[in-house]
Amino acid sequence: MLTCAFGDRGATLIPRASNRTACRRKGGKGPLKWPLGPQRDLGSQGRAPCSLQKRHFVDQRRVLVRGGRGGDGASCFHSEPRKEFGGPDGGDGGSGGHVILKVDRQVKSLSSVLSRYQGCDGEDGGRKNCSGRNGALLYVRVPVGTLVKEGGQVLADLSHPGAEYVAALGGAGGKGNRFFLANDNRAPVTCTPGQPGQERVLLLELKTVAHAGMVGFPNAGKSSLLRAISNARPAVASYPFTTLNPHVGVVHYEDHQQVAVADIPGIVRGAHQNRGLGLAFLRHIERCPFLLFVVDLSVPEPWVQLDDLKAELEMYEPGLSRRPHAVVANKVDLPQARARLPQLQARLGQAPIALSAATGENLEELLQRLKELHDDHVAVELEHGRQPLRW
Repeated sequence: MLTCAFGDRGATLIPRASNRTACRRKGGKGPLKWPLGPQRDLGSQGRAPCSLQKRHFVDQRRVLVRGGRGGDGASCFHSEPRKEFGGPDGGDGGSGGHVILKVDRQVKSLSSVLSRYQGCDGEDGGRKNCSGRNGALLYVRVPVGTLVKEGGQVLADLSHPGAEYVAALGGAGGKGNRFFLANDNRAPVTCTPGQPGQERVLLLELKTVAHAGMVGFPNAGKSSLLRAISNARPAVASYPFTTLNPHVGVVHYEDHQQVAVADIPGIVRGAHQNRGLGLAFLRHIERCPFLLFVVDLSVPEPWVQLDDLKAELEMYEPGLSRRPHAVVANKVDLPQARARLPQLQARLGQAPIALSAATGENLEELLQRLKELHDDHVAVELEHGRQPLRW
C-alpha cells in the first residue's frame, strides 16, 4: 500500500483499478466500499509498472470528489465500582475529512489527478465522553493555473503556488448520548449517526501560466527558439505539429529577473473552429500578458502567416491579438530569407526581430525585447495594485 502525505494522521491510499482512489484511516472505519474490482499488483518493490507511470499531458479532467463521512455518536453510560447509575458518557463522532485541491508548482499537468477521490471517515465516539478523531484531510495536487468549474460556473482560479480550494466538505460527526442529557431526561440512550460528506462532480481545466506566449504556424521554429533562449527541451523535428503539448521555458537575466515563455502548439487557419489542434490549446494563450508572434522567413509570404495568426486569435477572443507583442522572423539563415525582410517590414510598419534559432544569430535582440515587454507588464500590474507573476 502507498502511504500518503496527510500529516501525522496515518492515512493511506489504496491503489485500485478504474483510476480511482479511496482513503483509509488507521483505527478508523475502513475504506468506502467502491465497486472498483481487484487491486492493482504493484510488484515486489511497491511501485506501479512502467506503463502506469508514463503519463501524458492532460489539461482537462472531470473529477468526482466526496468528503469523508462523520463518525457515529456513542451511546453508553459511566460505570465504576459501587456506582451503578453513573450517567451518560457517550462521546461525539469525529468529523469527516475534507478533499482539498492544492497548487503544487512541481506538477505540470492534470495527468496525475484521478477521476474519483474519497475523503477519510471520522472515527466513532467512545466511552468516557471521548470524541472520535476527525478524518484526515485529503490533498489533491494540481498545477498552477487550474480552473475549478461546476455546471459551467467557475468556482476557483488557482493561479498561485500554494493556493487551496476545498472541493468537498467532510460530514459532521454524530452526537453521543451525553449531548442529550437534560433535567427531564437523566439517562438518555439517544445518539445520532455521522453525516455523509459532500459529493460533487467538478471539471478541472488547466490554462498554462506564463509571461509570454509564443504563437506561430506549425514548423515555424518555436520549439527551437525556446530551446535556444531557455533550458526547456521540447521536441524538435522537421515535420508539422512536432509540439503537441504546451512547454514553458524560463529565461534568466543578470538582474535575477525571470521571464517564463510558453511554446504553444502550432496554430492553423480555422483553429478557432477547432481545426488542427484547435481550441484545445488556444486557451493557454489567454493568461499570457504579452505575445511573441513567430513567422517563418523560408515561406514565400511570411506576412500572410502573421495576418492569419492575428485573425485566429481575434476570432477566438476579441482583443487577444492586440496585446503587447513582438514579431519574430525566424530562419533568417536560410536562402532567400533575408530578401523577404524588407517586404515584411513594410507590411508591419516596423522592423521585426530577424534571427535564427538554429545558429543563434541575433538572439540578443529578442532577449532584450522580451525583457522590455516584461518590465512594462510589471509596471502596469504594480500601478493597478496587483502582484505580478513571478517564477
